[in-house]
Amino acid sequence: MSRLINWFEIPATDFERAVSFYEAVFSIRLTRETFGSGQMAIFPYADPATGGAVCCMENYAPGDSGVIIYLDGGDDLAAPLERVWASGGKVLVPKTLITPEIGYFALFQDCEGNRIGLHSLH
Repeated sequence: MSRLINWFEIPATDFERAVSFYEAVFSIRLTRETFGSGQMAIFPYADPATGGAVCCMENYAPGDSGVIIYLDGGDDLAAPLERVWASGGKVLVPKTLITPEIGYFALFQDCEGNRIGLHSLH
Protein backbone atom coordinates (compact mmCIF):
# COMPACT_ATOMS: atom_id res chain seq x y z
CA MET A 1 0.00 0.00 0.00
CA SER A 2 1.66 3.22 -1.14
CA ARG A 3 -0.77 5.53 0.64
CA LEU A 4 -3.71 4.97 2.92
CA ILE A 5 -5.91 7.80 1.68
CA ASN A 6 -6.58 7.80 -2.07
CA TRP A 7 -9.52 10.17 -2.45
CA PHE A 8 -11.86 12.37 -0.40
CA GLU A 9 -15.29 13.84 -1.11
CA ILE A 10 -16.86 16.88 0.55
CA PRO A 11 -20.66 16.69 0.31
CA ALA A 12 -22.69 19.67 -0.90
CA THR A 13 -26.37 20.41 -1.39
CA ASP A 14 -25.85 23.74 -3.19
CA PHE A 15 -23.14 22.67 -5.63
CA GLU A 16 -22.32 26.04 -7.19
CA ARG A 17 -22.20 27.80 -3.82
CA ALA A 18 -19.88 25.13 -2.40
CA VAL A 19 -17.57 25.19 -5.44
CA SER A 20 -17.38 29.00 -5.30
CA PHE A 21 -16.60 28.81 -1.57
CA TYR A 22 -13.63 26.45 -1.99
CA GLU A 23 -12.33 28.29 -5.05
CA ALA A 24 -12.36 31.55 -3.08
CA VAL A 25 -10.87 30.15 0.15
CA PHE A 26 -7.96 28.42 -1.59
CA SER A 27 -7.59 30.77 -4.59
CA ILE A 28 -7.86 27.82 -6.99
CA ARG A 29 -10.09 26.55 -9.80
CA LEU A 30 -11.89 23.24 -9.40
CA THR A 31 -12.60 21.05 -12.43
CA ARG A 32 -16.32 20.34 -12.80
CA GLU A 33 -17.41 16.85 -13.87
CA THR A 34 -20.76 15.08 -14.16
CA PHE A 35 -21.11 11.48 -12.99
CA GLY A 36 -24.53 10.04 -13.75
CA SER A 37 -26.98 12.34 -11.98
CA GLY A 38 -24.30 13.74 -9.68
CA GLN A 39 -21.80 16.56 -9.94
CA MET A 40 -18.20 16.77 -8.77
CA ALA A 41 -15.71 19.62 -8.69
CA ILE A 42 -12.22 18.17 -8.41
CA PHE A 43 -9.45 19.91 -6.48
CA PRO A 44 -6.23 20.34 -8.48
CA TYR A 45 -3.64 17.66 -7.69
CA ALA A 46 -0.86 15.66 -9.29
CA ASP A 47 0.15 12.12 -8.43
CA PRO A 48 1.29 10.97 -5.94
CA ALA A 49 -0.82 13.54 -4.04
CA THR A 50 -4.25 12.55 -2.76
CA GLY A 51 -7.12 13.91 -4.81
CA GLY A 52 -10.60 14.94 -3.81
CA ALA A 53 -13.73 16.78 -4.82
CA VAL A 54 -16.79 18.73 -3.75
CA CYS A 55 -19.70 16.38 -4.53
CA CYS A 56 -23.41 16.87 -4.99
CA MET A 57 -24.90 13.39 -5.29
CA GLU A 58 -27.88 11.38 -4.13
CA ASN A 59 -27.51 10.23 -0.50
CA TYR A 60 -24.69 12.72 0.19
CA ALA A 61 -25.42 15.06 3.08
CA PRO A 62 -23.16 17.76 4.53
CA GLY A 63 -22.51 17.49 8.25
CA ASP A 64 -20.37 18.66 11.12
CA SER A 65 -20.01 15.50 13.18
CA GLY A 66 -18.21 13.00 10.94
CA VAL A 67 -14.64 12.46 9.87
CA ILE A 68 -12.50 15.60 9.59
CA ILE A 69 -10.21 16.00 6.61
CA TYR A 70 -7.31 18.42 6.87
CA LEU A 71 -6.47 20.40 3.75
CA ASP A 72 -3.17 22.11 3.06
CA GLY A 73 -3.43 25.66 4.39
CA GLY A 74 -0.37 26.87 2.47
CA ASP A 75 2.45 28.83 4.07
CA ASP A 76 0.26 30.48 6.73
CA LEU A 77 -3.29 29.66 7.81
CA ALA A 78 -4.16 33.34 8.28
CA ALA A 79 -4.89 33.92 4.57
CA PRO A 80 -7.30 31.02 3.96
CA LEU A 81 -9.02 31.65 7.32
CA GLU A 82 -9.72 35.26 6.32
CA ARG A 83 -11.22 33.99 3.06
CA VAL A 84 -13.40 31.50 4.98
CA TRP A 85 -15.17 34.41 6.71
CA ALA A 86 -15.37 36.44 3.50
CA SER A 87 -16.87 33.48 1.61
CA GLY A 88 -19.67 32.72 4.07
CA GLY A 89 -18.01 30.12 6.28
CA LYS A 90 -17.21 30.19 10.00
CA VAL A 91 -13.90 29.68 11.76
CA LEU A 92 -14.53 27.13 14.52
CA VAL A 93 -10.97 26.85 15.89
CA PRO A 94 -8.52 29.63 15.01
CA LYS A 95 -4.91 29.02 13.98
CA THR A 96 -3.51 26.92 16.84
CA LEU A 97 0.01 25.61 17.40
CA ILE A 98 0.22 21.82 17.65
CA THR A 99 4.01 21.67 18.21
CA PRO A 100 6.82 23.62 16.52
CA GLU A 101 7.77 20.48 14.56
CA ILE A 102 4.24 19.61 13.41
CA GLY A 103 2.98 23.15 12.83
CA TYR A 104 -0.50 24.66 13.11
CA PHE A 105 -4.09 23.62 12.57
CA ALA A 106 -7.47 25.34 12.36
CA LEU A 107 -11.04 24.16 11.85
CA PHE A 108 -13.77 25.86 9.87
CA GLN A 109 -17.34 25.22 8.83
CA ASP A 110 -17.91 25.62 5.11
CA CYS A 111 -20.99 27.16 3.50
CA GLU A 112 -22.66 23.72 3.42
CA GLY A 113 -22.16 22.97 7.13
CA ASN A 114 -19.17 20.60 6.80
CA ARG A 115 -16.40 20.77 9.40
CA ILE A 116 -13.03 20.97 7.61
CA GLY A 117 -9.49 21.21 8.98
CA LEU A 118 -6.49 23.16 7.76
CA HIS A 119 -2.81 22.41 8.43
CA SER A 120 0.33 24.46 7.87
CA LEU A 121 3.91 24.32 9.11
CA HIS A 122 3.85 28.08 9.81
